[in-house]
Amino acid sequence: MNNKIIGIVLVIAGIFLAIWGYNIYDSASSQFSRALSGDAPIEAWAGMAGGIICVLIGITKLK
Repeated sequence: MNNKIIGIVLVIAGIFLAIWGYNIYDSASSQFSRALSGDAPIEAWAGMAGGIICVLIGITKLK
């Protein structure tokens, strides 16, 4: 039962983290930065990648 609760929390946190990372990636300042230098902020990549990893770990805990 405890692993299922941890899995649910990880899935929910991962979804919010991925959405947060995408919002940073799609922000106006990020678009301006990408237009000038071609680089996306590291916070955006960390949020999206961390969110995906949390979701995957959470799904494995639910099984």
